[in-house]
Amino acid sequence: MVNLEWYRSFKAIYKTGTLTGAAENLFISQPGVSLHLSSLESYVGYKLFERTGRKMIPTEKGKVLYNFIVEPLTKLEDAEKHFQKSTEKHTPTISVGMCFETFQITLEQYISTLPFNVIIRFGEYPEMLDQLDKGILDLIITPQKGNSANVEHEAFSSETIVLVGGIETDGQTFDSLVKKKDLTGMETWLKQQKWYGTAGDMEHLLRFWQLNFGKHADFRPNYIVPNLNSIVRCLSGGKGLAIIPDFLCKKEVEEGKVKVIWEGISKLTNTLYFGCRKNTQYASEIHIIKKLFKEVMVSI
Repeated sequence: MVNLEWYRSFKAIYKTGTLTGAAENLFISQPGVSLHLSSLESYVGYKLFERTGRKMIPTEKGKVLYNFIVEPLTKLEDAEKHFQKSTEKHTPTISVGMCFETFQITLEQYISTLPFNVIIRFGEYPEMLDQLDKGILDLIITPQKGNSANVEHEAFSSETIVLVGGIETDGQTFDSLVKKKDLTGMETWLKQQKWYGTAGDMEHLLRFWQLNFGKHADFRPNYIVPNLNSIVRCLSGGKGLAIIPDFLCKKEVEEGKVKVIWEGISKLTNTLYFGCRKNTQYASEIHIIKKLFKEVMVSI
């Protein structure tokens, strides 16, 4: 009989594209994910992924298997979640979705103080909005608003997307170009620098470039790292550029490890929202998390 965890690991690898990403998603070890995959491949009798240097590429048979199992597996996971809620009457369990960087900066240090159980999920914003609407998540922190009639959004903060650099980055030439409003020169200088980015996510860079230069950013970062907080750590005390939300590097800017190079001709600002269902049985628990978030964002 196939172990259900084999399918969970297969689905996570398929969605994240890496064994490491799947392990982080499932909160298990990478060797465990690898063992589940090899066991499933032995059971079905064929390879489910082509293993490349950086990515796990699903084979055609892997794609067929995924399409067969994804819907029933999602239903089983939903059933498991609701069963867990019904058996934990004395200690509610709240599922909260947000991006990894936001969790590290805000909620991570306070999670142990919460008087209820918490499941933190990371993912793309459209996916989290869908999971909120379906009842898989109880609260999300997002810069994007959905249009579901069952979901309400509450603005609680904002972020400005800025161009930052390591403290050793010499920005005098760029500053002079900014003062002259020499867009061509500014663009040329920026493309000559070393850039940091995250795998599969260039939204901030693309939007910032389009807003300020009126065109698509026709280059890719030199260094691809796991997340935005990794970018800040890589830039600290060194050289290089990146475009990230300002609150993620405020501490490092104050400590003189990272500096804001440019906020753009027009500031690129995102409003941050709490998203939750209108009819929820966890209103008091959600209120506690909202209050904590607001206090932390004010202090950042």
